[in-house]
Amino acid sequence: MEYRSEIDGLRALAVLPVILFHAGFKSFSGGFVGVDVFFVISGYLITTIIISEMIERKFSVINFYERRARRILPALFFMMGMCIPFAWMWLSPEDLDNFGKSLIAVSTFSSNILFWIESGYFETASELKPLLHTWSLAVEEQFYIFFPLFVVLIWKLKTKNVLLILAMLFLISLITSHIATNFASHPKIISGSFFLLPTRAWELIIGVILAFYLKYNNHMNSRLFNEVFSLIGLSMIIFSIFLFDENTPFPSFYALIPTIGTGLLILCAVKNTLMNRLLSLKIFVGIGLISYSAYLWHQPLLAFARHFSIYDISNLNLLFLCIASFLIAWFSWQYIEQPFRNKDIYNKKQIFALSISTITFFVIIGSFFHFNNGYENRISKELRSDYLKKEAKSCNFQFEFAYDADELFRCLEVADIFLVGDSHAQSLSFSLNEKMEIEGKKLITLTHNSCLPIKGVSRNKIQNSCKELKELLYERIYKNKNNVVLSARWRLNINGDRYNNMEGGVEKGISGQIFVEDPNNKKDLISYLVDNLKEISDKTNLVIVNQIPEVGIHVPKWYIRNNEQYTHSYEEYDRQNNSVNNIFNSIEKIGLIETDKLVCEKISGRCNTRFESNLLYFDDDHPSVFFADKIATEISEIYIAKNTVR
Repeated sequence: MEYRSEIDGLRALAVLPVILFHAGFKSFSGGFVGVDVFFVISGYLITTIIISEMIERKFSVINFYERRARRILPALFFMMGMCIPFAWMWLSPEDLDNFGKSLIAVSTFSSNILFWIESGYFETASELKPLLHTWSLAVEEQFYIFFPLFVVLIWKLKTKNVLLILAMLFLISLITSHIATNFASHPKIISGSFFLLPTRAWELIIGVILAFYLKYNNHMNSRLFNEVFSLIGLSMIIFSIFLFDENTPFPSFYALIPTIGTGLLILCAVKNTLMNRLLSLKIFVGIGLISYSAYLWHQPLLAFARHFSIYDISNLNLLFLCIASFLIAWFSWQYIEQPFRNKDIYNKKQIFALSISTITFFVIIGSFFHFNNGYENRISKELRSDYLKKEAKSCNFQFEFAYDADELFRCLEVADIFLVGDSHAQSLSFSLNEKMEIEGKKLITLTHNSCLPIKGVSRNKIQNSCKELKELLYERIYKNKNNVVLSARWRLNINGDRYNNMEGGVEKGISGQIFVEDPNNKKDLISYLVDNLKEISDKTNLVIVNQIPEVGIHVPKWYIRNNEQYTHSYEEYDRQNNSVNNIFNSIEKIGLIETDKLVCEKISGRCNTRFESNLLYFDDDHPSVFFADKIATEISEIYIAKNTVR
């Protein structure tokens, strides 16, 4: 196969935005499309090699898998092995348990399935999963389990028929992806569209079709055509990188933009074109050569740094971590990737033996971590996740995930009190459920992560399941005049900012600020919220849990490393939440839980994060079970005093 330096340059164009996106640089809001660029490149290169060997009658499935093992496994296993000691030192028992499961999944090329299943709020946040990025490797390897056999089966067909079959598979996968992403109501189907092979295969097939086409046809001879369409291809990728974001339905037809753009560059960025010269620059080719190792290393570096840091990581340090991923990538490429690709150093038998033994090793280590619950005795009970956060076990429905519809409606029929909101409401579910059971009352919890429990308003990234929750809720509570508790991260939704202690106050411009859905509504957002809360309070017995004081640091991490009370400013809390509190104070017929009074002392002007041996938070803003118990007691006392829980 003829070496094409511009393909390595294209790899650089793929890996750089992915790394900067995962680092959190907002300018690269669509940097995730770099993975899609990789899929097209991979489909093209692998298929070109297979076709060449089929023509020469040299193709062997065993040799194909040997090449994949040499290319993928050594650098992957090196990265995984280096992660283990840091996981042991820095991960909580819950996170180490999850890391153990990911070690097993990565080793068996099923990590995309694991991360698809593990899509819950109380699971580790995606940016904290060291091996999350391996989902794309799993998709590729699953594709290449079947693809060589497919080529062997269709090889004797005419090229025209081969392309027709590939086009049909492409359309089936693409249309399935678009429908699942845009029209599915079940959250698992939506997330499955992102993670799973059937809805990603079409991106690899673009590269496959290109390989078949170019094997039997020359590149376009028109210099003007190649210049224009290679420029268009680059523009499509850059457009996606900077203008896509988390609100873009993806994959779906939107993913055609970066993938078709990649295809145009492969097809048209031929020698002597401007794009060929640009992508063949030494800097881009050099980055492209180490792009695989850079991709492998960036996520563990970022994730472990976030685990280690008590504060949010500054942009300067994030940039340093990105640069470090390339330095380590060069080492990995030079001393791991290159030697293992050399058949004079490691023969086929050694490659397979090392692969099988190393896979077995990681499965064993992962099993130890998982089946021993992340070795929870490494830290005291008071600092463990399972002690700090719990969820109600019955009548608890998180609308972004799978739930039993029959069970939901059964619970709706017997519910005495509704707990509704986002992840803050979910963190109260266990404690409030216990309090209501003591009173002989039935609680139902209805939550959706990042879903403000007010009808008619949305956050951009919320899927249809948030609206589904609110439609069901308000139809039910207005009909029965139920008792309702609303809890949310109010300030983040209303002001669009959150407390960031490291930056000295407020971090502005957080994505996902709420907006009024009806464009014809002339009222401002605050007026709209006040009117809707008043409407709810007129038709229900309403209790609102106000904004829980945000700390600005990860509280358990602080106490793991420091055996002293951490406090933060009450004056700062009061100033930052003034607009939110004004909304609540303008509504007369509500019970208001002032959570700041439970943890803050006006005399000292400080808010606490620990009471005796009990932590008050399980991260930087969600209440621990101990704090949630205090809030639940206040809620219970309000309803009992009013005798409103029926």
